[in-house]
Amino acid sequence: MDSLISAAARALAAGDALQALKRVALRDDPPALALRGIAMAQLGELARSRELLKQAARGFGAQEATARARCVVAEAEVALAMRDFNDPPRALDTARATLEARGDRANALQARLIAARRCLLLGRLDEAAALLAGVDTQGLPALPAAVAALAQAELALRSLRVADAQAALDGAEAAARATGIPALQAETAQARAVLNQPAARRVSGADAQPLRLQEVAALLDSGALVVDACRHALRAGDARLPLASRPILFTLLRTLAEAWPGDVGRDTLIARAFRLREADETHRVRLRVEISRLRALVSGLADIDATPRGFALRPLDGRAVAVLAPPVDGDQGELLALLADGAAWSTSALALALGASQRTVQRALAELEAAGRVRAIGQTRSRRWLAPPLTGFTTILLLPAALPLA
Repeated sequence: MDSLISAAARALAAGDALQALKRVALRDDPPALALRGIAMAQLGELARSRELLKQAARGFGAQEATARARCVVAEAEVALAMRDFNDPPRALDTARATLEARGDRANALQARLIAARRCLLLGRLDEAAALLAGVDTQGLPALPAAVAALAQAELALRSLRVADAQAALDGAEAAARATGIPALQAETAQARAVLNQPAARRVSGADAQPLRLQEVAALLDSGALVVDACRHALRAGDARLPLASRPILFTLLRTLAEAWPGDVGRDTLIARAFRLREADETHRVRLRVEISRLRALVSGLADIDATPRGFALRPLDGRAVAVLAPPVDGDQGELLALLADGAAWSTSALALALGASQRTVQRALAELEAAGRVRAIGQTRSRRWLAPPLTGFTTILLLPAALPLA
């Protein structure tokens, strides 16, 4: 490795992309192309960075498998920043295996962290936990230690393990300070802010009390009968009843829970569950059918009694009832939560993260764009979607798979 390449690599490690470019900007050999690609990524030119890294990977020969694997890892990190999940993760897994076999543990760890962060963005928390299980931040250099601790903190936050998240954030902040990289320090500060921002609302009738993540976790552990509108489920201690695939039943349950210990009139239930302004006898018959289905589903946790006016929720074992509502109401809450990170997402990446079809996501984006809540950049296949950050609260509970339901 010549002196210019070494100096450029040291500059990049310190986060000084401009100094690195001064040394390799006019060179087209594979090592210089790779360093130029990393420098362009640090400067925010992600598309150009990806092109340079692809060129570098192709330029390394069969005897330079380690260098080629490093380029694959760097390109995967750029793709993650671009929210481009079209490429299968096989190439990254192969590169990680190559680096581990050749003793390049630092870059192998980087590949593992990239794969874990990808899983976190897509809501695959079990896969992310498996990837992070073997990562020990003790003894690592400051930069990978900070990145690893941030990933562990996000996993803990998404799983509502608040104490674990706080411990991981403490480690991330210490490591970020040691790196001296302002962008990394800002990222750890932003992650810390999640703990102090409202994450949900406890709804009771017309009143709504904001809750932080610690308070959400305490509520879910309290043994109360919690109608969780963030994840569309009924929770009581360790018992969980997913209702995401039964929207009418969930709407009925939430309406009954918001009125607890009182009852709800039949016309009100029909209006909210079936979205009708005027009800006739056929709708009342349908309401009775849906209430019967709901009564059967929740029979181990609560009963639903008929009253002269309508129906009332009666929890078993004297439990209290609570409704946990998201900070953003509406069917597009999860979509806005993903876009709130400030990155530009493709439609295909949003569909993959939400587990929905691209057509469904496109319709939702069109509605949000008409309302001025999102905007598109680029055209056709290069189109990406952006939304302004949602200030004043965190959307952590709206992200895919934020709470395990099984």
